[in-house]
Amino acid sequence: MTGKTGFAPAADLQTSTVVTTAGDAISAGETSIPTQGDNMPAYHARPKDAEGPLPIVIVIQEIFGVHEHIRDLCRRLALEGYLAVAPELYFRQGDPNEYSDIPTLFSNLVSKVPDAQVLADLDHVANWAARNGGDPHRLLATGFCWGGRINWLYAAHNPQLKAAVAWYGKLVGEKTLNSPKHPVDIATDLNAPVLGLYGAEDTGIPLDTVETMRHALRAANATAEIVVYPGAGHAFNADYRPSYHEESAKDGWQRMLAWFRQYGGKKS
Repeated sequence: MTGKTGFAPAADLQTSTVVTTAGDAISAGETSIPTQGDNMPAYHARPKDAEGPLPIVIVIQEIFGVHEHIRDLCRRLALEGYLAVAPELYFRQGDPNEYSDIPTLFSNLVSKVPDAQVLADLDHVANWAARNGGDPHRLLATGFCWGGRINWLYAAHNPQLKAAVAWYGKLVGEKTLNSPKHPVDIATDLNAPVLGLYGAEDTGIPLDTVETMRHALRAANATAEIVVYPGAGHAFNADYRPSYHEESAKDGWQRMLAWFRQYGGKKS
C-alpha cells in the first residue's frame, strides 16, 4: 500500500503544493477489471449526477503507479464531466509502493512490465468503461511520465481512441524485448490525434529528442502537436513534488481539456 499520505514512497514528497479535489460532486472508488485472465485493480471517478453515457478518459499512471496524485487527477476529470479510470498496470509484476527510490523501482519492477501486456490491459479498461457508464465512441487517454510514453503507443494501438494527451513521456530509448518500440517509431501508425506536453528543462527528455519526434510526426503527416514549456522540468504537473511548475501545469491541463473537446470528447 501507499504510505500514510497516500503518495508513493519513492516520490520526493512536497506537501505544501499538493492539490486536493473535493469529492462532493463526484462518485469515486476502487474497482477490479477483468483482463487477460486476471483481475486488475483500478481507480475510477465520475460526476455524481451524470445522465447518459459519459466520455471516457483512461488515465495512465506515472512510474509510481496509481497513488494519490493519479487518483486526484481522476477526480479532477470527473468534475469536468468524464468517467476517468486509472488501472494498476504493474499489478502482475509487483507493487511500486514496496520501493523507496526511483532507480530500484525502475530496475526491479517497471523495466519488467511488457508494453504488449500494458496495451492489451488498456483495451480491457476501455471495454470495462463502456460497460460501466462510459461512451465507447468518446474514448480518450492521458498519461504521465511512464504513462506519457505508453499514451503515445496506445494512440497507435487502439483505432477506437479519439484523442490522447501525453505528459512528459520519453520519446526515444533503447529497444528491449519488453519495449521493442518507442513513440518515435510509431509516428506513422497513430490512429488518434496526440498532444504532447513537455518541459524545456527536463534532463531525462532532452530537447533534441523532442525535435526528433516533431520531425517524425511531420514526416508522417500525423495530427499531433508538441508544446514545450520554458522553465519547466520533468513531472511539472506533479503538484506533490518539488518539480511542480504551477503555470505550466495549469496551462497544460486547459490544453488537454481543449484537445479532448476538439477531437470528440466532452462537448463544450
